[in-house]
Amino acid sequence: MTIIYNDYNIKKHSTFKIGGNVKTVAFPETIEELINLLSSEEYDYILGNCSNILFSSDYINKSIILTEKLNKYFINGCKINVSCGTKGPIVSSECRKRNLSGFEFLIGFPGSFGGMICMNASAHNQSISDTFISANIYDVKNKKVITLKKEEMNFKYRNSIISNSGYVLLNADFELKRGNEEDIDEIMKRNIEFRKTRQPSLTYPNAGSIFKNPLNDSAGRLLDLCEMKGQTEGGAMVFDKHANFIINKDNASSKDVLKLMYRMYSKVKEKYTISLKPEIIYIGNKGTEEYKLWELMTENIQMAQK
Repeated sequence: MTIIYNDYNIKKHSTFKIGGNVKTVAFPETIEELINLLSSEEYDYILGNCSNILFSSDYINKSIILTEKLNKYFINGCKINVSCGTKGPIVSSECRKRNLSGFEFLIGFPGSFGGMICMNASAHNQSISDTFISANIYDVKNKKVITLKKEEMNFKYRNSIISNSGYVLLNADFELKRGNEEDIDEIMKRNIEFRKTRQPSLTYPNAGSIFKNPLNDSAGRLLDLCEMKGQTEGGAMVFDKHANFIINKDNASSKDVLKLMYRMYSKVKEKYTISLKPEIIYIGNKGTEEYKLWELMTENIQMAQK
């Protein structure tokens, strides 16, 4: 049964541990309930694990669906069906037990499949699109379920057909390959070690990479050259081991994060004439000071729903 809350505090659902109260938040427990919500009412955002989301610390006059209870997955041989709210590390670990290769990179991803497919998540020479077969998607405009195959998904770097459309991912099918247990273990260990040494753990609340990599370059490299590591704004700080991460060091507000982001963005633009594009998504009310900072950085880029 779908549970709906009004004036709901969203902070605990954010890996940033930042956020105020939201007008309406719904928690469907089945795909059918999600479809019913989407067909009967208008919702501003459909979110999963909120691992790349910055919620405003102020009241958010939005309606949100959280898919965290839609966490079923089925494995049959090399084929896997995954619901949109299922977390990547859970499926990655189960695939390792079955000697299935292709999801090793997900072991360190805090996100859920809805968001990861939407943004074509990738790391360490693996990506969601590599093993993707097809997905069941709800077409909000035409109020119907459609099926899209891999070639119809328009997968690109940190982007897919879902990113800027009225489509909501319901579940998806993948086909992995049989692998060697020792090789799979080794890849996963390397991925975990890389994250431990280069990226902040969730001991320091964060939302992953702040900016997308520009073409043929690295946002982290550019920010490092601009000496952004360790810089602070209120309770927010640029991670001292990787300049493309911001951590919530001391009860940071969303305004702290956005001000620090804008400083990072401005330094790179001034020094290299490169306008970095945010990888995280900001959710707040238009017209506020925060939203104006966000608009300066996105420069008319349409905000995606994930």
